[in-house]
Amino acid sequence: MKNVTDYKDKNVLVVGLGKSGLNSAYLLKELGANVTVNDKNIPTDKQVLSELENAGIKVVVGSHPLALLDEAELIVKNPGIPYTNPLIAEAQNRGFLIITEPELAYEIADADLVGVTGTNGKTTTTTLISLMLNHLKNKNKAYACGNIGISAVETAKKATVDDILVMELSSFQLLGITKLHPKIAVLTNIYEAHTDYHGSRENYVKAKMRLLKNQTKTDHFVVNFDQAEWRELSQQAKAKVVPFSRTAFTKEGAYEENGILYFKDEAIMPADEIKVPGTHNIENALAAIAVAKLMGVATADIVEVLQTFSGVKHRTQYVTTFNERKFYNDSKATNIEATEKALAGFKTPVVLLAGGLDRGFTFERLVPYLKEHVSALVVFGETKELLKEAGKKAGLDQIVEAKDAIDAVPKAYALSRPGDTILLSPACASWDQWKTFEERGDKFIEAVENLEKKDE
Repeated sequence: MKNVTDYKDKNVLVVGLGKSGLNSAYLLKELGANVTVNDKNIPTDKQVLSELENAGIKVVVGSHPLALLDEAELIVKNPGIPYTNPLIAEAQNRGFLIITEPELAYEIADADLVGVTGTNGKTTTTTLISLMLNHLKNKNKAYACGNIGISAVETAKKATVDDILVMELSSFQLLGITKLHPKIAVLTNIYEAHTDYHGSRENYVKAKMRLLKNQTKTDHFVVNFDQAEWRELSQQAKAKVVPFSRTAFTKEGAYEENGILYFKDEAIMPADEIKVPGTHNIENALAAIAVAKLMGVATADIVEVLQTFSGVKHRTQYVTTFNERKFYNDSKATNIEATEKALAGFKTPVVLLAGGLDRGFTFERLVPYLKEHVSALVVFGETKELLKEAGKKAGLDQIVEAKDAIDAVPKAYALSRPGDTILLSPACASWDQWKTFEERGDKFIEAVENLEKKDE
């Protein structure tokens, strides 16, 4: 951990008492700052408050008093708090610097940084890269951290100069960076997402592209070249562009051609030997291959990772096989594109469980995928009527309503036949019924386990 003195005696306001806020607050105190933490909610666990106060950190909860800004010099914001929040909006009006946890992590990190962003595939790609880089002989350890659910600050504190941070970065987090500088930046893709937070797709794209803001010509930008928009975005890079392409649009980086994965002119492995299913996982693998090759990982080690990696929880995660039906949890599919890619990865008939938060989209785009891959549809949540309509347009005879992802499991099983895949891939955010997509996925898995128990 670097000896950072920039925060000594500085008055810092940390807004949001989530994991990132707590870790940031304790780090800032360790760096000599005068820290105040603020959250509009009062934590149910009072020990959290007492531990902060015992550490000499001022705590203000229950509201966002604007008077807190009169004493502050810097804001560290929980990424999920929107910039429309009255306290944050006023801080912007006053010209405060507002940063997020990854910025702090970068400032204290001795290790080099690989930064990964995109709409879909971030966590899987981050995980694959870290697994591959852990085979490097001249490095101690590669740590996956950030938006993947592992504290960037806590990881940066323990990483040495001989380690590598592989940091997943959301658009929310990237809005709060100033110095963060990845040696290798990765963009998996960009689709329609989070316009409720950013205000427009254009703003969302700009937030993603902040990952490149501090790169130089000695760095690398690994980017998906399979859509014209993404190729155009690559022109913003000062770093050397290393493309990847599932359609072999270019052979300058990593690509798939005739069922084989390549890096430049070197054949790496057959695509169908990747353990996790789906074309989206081929894209994730190509991105990871590009990074691994740039870092000097041997081909045999890359192949070993891709042949043994069984997937990240909630991302086309294999759950179990029960009475000749395979169950998969893809709760992380919080948009239509993710569900399209999940469906395209299965060759067996799929009973699809879908639905969730209504963000004002229709599901017309999903119709061809429903027609080609889905034998039955179980819908729930705010979007159930819209999904039913899409299912009818796809000509599905079996469309059933359920209360939620738990209730959907026995109904999906009743609609299935031996050899089918039963897939939770909601195409929607979870917030109409669950706090997080992880909670939704965990409840789905629990319902599958209960289904098995009833048959014992």
